[in-house]
Amino acid sequence: MTEAESKELYSLLIPIHGERLLVPRLCVAEVISYTEPNPPAEGDPDWFLGHVNWNGREVPVISFETLFNGEAPETRGRTRIVVFHALNGELKQGYFGLLTQGFPQLVRVNRDVLSLETDSHFDEDGPAKCRVRMVNEYPLIPNLQGLETRIASR
Repeated sequence: MTEAESKELYSLLIPIHGERLLVPRLCVAEVISYTEPNPPAEGDPDWFLGHVNWNGREVPVISFETLFNGEAPETRGRTRIVVFHALNGELKQGYFGLLTQGFPQLVRVNRDVLSLETDSHFDEDGPAKCRVRMVNEYPLIPNLQGLETRIASR
């Protein structure tokens, strides 16, 4: 392995309505076909879509778009659920799902193709940490630990 290869990170560009998220590949357990989640409990926030059964676990599913900008995404033929590993141990299932608008794209990220986009401001406890410039697009970096905390405390 060359030095340049060792400084690359395999990542996924995840399509959501009007945006793309950029996450390290290792954060994702699996991408599954869309299944209608069990309905959320009364009083759950609108961004919480319910639970789906994945490998014998009831995994909570959220809408990033609803958290980020209040828009409820449509579900259609290309809709998927990305199952993330829970990072901070707040979810007893150990995983959570995020609704997507298509299949994620595998990309290799390094310093040459990635830079921080400084025109936008994001709340520290918001669903996105920042926006980056990656060649000719501007994906969001989600706050995965913050999402997990929101799900656990809903």
